[in-house]
Amino acid sequence: MVEVIGVRFKKAGKIYYFDPDELKISTDDYCIVETVRGVEFGKVVVGNKHVDEEDVVLPLKKVIRIATDKDKLIVVENKEIADDAYKTCVTKIKEHKLDMNLVDVEYTFDRNKVIFYFTADGRVDFRNLVKDLASVFKTRIELRQIGVRDEAKLLGGIGPCGRMLCCSTFLGDFEPVSIKMAKDQNLSLNPTKISGLCGRLMCCLKYENDDYETAKKELPDIGEEITTAYGRGKVVGLNILERLIQVEIPEKERMIEYTLDELIEEGVINTQATE
Repeated sequence: MVEVIGVRFKKAGKIYYFDPDELKISTDDYCIVETVRGVEFGKVVVGNKHVDEEDVVLPLKKVIRIATDKDKLIVVENKEIADDAYKTCVTKIKEHKLDMNLVDVEYTFDRNKVIFYFTADGRVDFRNLVKDLASVFKTRIELRQIGVRDEAKLLGGIGPCGRMLCCSTFLGDFEPVSIKMAKDQNLSLNPTKISGLCGRLMCCLKYENDDYETAKKELPDIGEEITTAYGRGKVVGLNILERLIQVEIPEKERMIEYTLDELIEEGVINTQATE
């Protein structure tokens, strides 16, 4: 077992684990840590706790210190100069006539590096731009091309549901989303109905997918013939979330709605087969 704390560097960013180095750090504290990008300021979202060694990548970097009020002022200053850097970079991009869209600019806490996030349809030769920016800012320059999902996460916005985007509020990582998930949930396959602001399939299609997959294993398929207490019938409709099955009984010229439990009690569905 090793003692760790979990730190986020962005509001809905990925959680990274660090060695607290005997410091007692609580959730919602701020700390200064060393990362592959340099010295960074982050928010503690997981206080001191012990985890199995196989759950983290060793060796862990140690926390440098708990953040002070002076450190927090530096973060505010970094954001202000990052805004100025954004304006400068936009001007330089126009001067170099590059087909790229600047999304965000970020300084590391120690100001040893400034990172420019941009989107572009393809590869961009920005070598001359980097040289130009380095001569202006006198520090290490990194231009990082991101996808449209990452752009939405950085910029935020309001989704079709009327709430703030999941990716910018609580989703740490993007999980794979497929059109099959929309089909399984009987959703409209109209791209405008199932796409988010980023133009990709909405992340929320994943939320209920596991429940739909479990239900599909439990329920009969549409078109399947089953024997009920009223005679032989054909499944013509399913309400997956409520586990309801609509069965047409030709002999009785009627439609009957069953719950999954009722079909199991009648022996129509074998519980062992659904487990």
